[in-house]
Amino acid sequence: MKYGFCHLSVIPGRLDASDPSEMITQVLFGDHFKVIEERAKWVKIRNAFDKYESWIDRKQLFEISKEEYTLIDEEKYPKLSSELVGVIRNEDDEIVPILLGSTLPGINDDLSFEVQGKSFVFDGSISTTKKNELKVRLIENAYMFMNAPYLWGGKTPFGIDCSGLSQMVYKLNGIHLPRDAYQQAEKGITLSFVEEAEPGDLAFFDDAEGNITHVGILLENNLIIHASGKVRVDPIDHQGIFNKELNNYSHKLRLIKKIIK
Repeated sequence: MKYGFCHLSVIPGRLDASDPSEMITQVLFGDHFKVIEERAKWVKIRNAFDKYESWIDRKQLFEISKEEYTLIDEEKYPKLSSELVGVIRNEDDEIVPILLGSTLPGINDDLSFEVQGKSFVFDGSISTTKKNELKVRLIENAYMFMNAPYLWGGKTPFGIDCSGLSQMVYKLNGIHLPRDAYQQAEKGITLSFVEEAEPGDLAFFDDAEGNITHVGILLENNLIIHASGKVRVDPIDHQGIFNKELNNYSHKLRLIKKIIK
């Protein structure tokens, strides 16, 4: 089996092994993964963070050893970039821009680190979270994505989908969530009423067939931040999300989950 590390700012992960195939996720700098299938121009990967599978262009594969993969994988609380856009400088003195929530494996106090014998230096701020500040930081991090355009499969402030928003906000606070909304809905403790919820809890919404298709992060004062057209804040009640611009409910509430006790 082959192993890889994302050495670029962001790599599109596609549903099928072709450029016209839809992007279903993104691989950010610092993500490590297993190569589970290979074709001439494409490799199928399984991201270690959320076990999500997608196809990436072979030209964007930076291969690492099994030992390096294990070393990165065993880092319990890896440091993350807390900058909207940070900068990595590699050993060739080339600049690689990296985005909010990118991983910095094994980074030292001088902000340097190595992956597979390659040296990197980070220029930016690192995300640090204390447990007693967790819920406050969740909301602060969510607002950092405000007005990001909706992008199917996106995970960055320059394009993000609804489950990408919840996953990245929780990732910035050391909590793993699966990639898709219906998978995230299987986590945590179910709450019976909106009134029981606290800021940072997740609200899930379904379609006419009862499939969970949307997720958002609850705020104070019966508001929710979510990605719909863009990352926005809207009122929420027991029926769902009310869009004041449309003057109707845009999403029907299915359930609320408390991820952090």
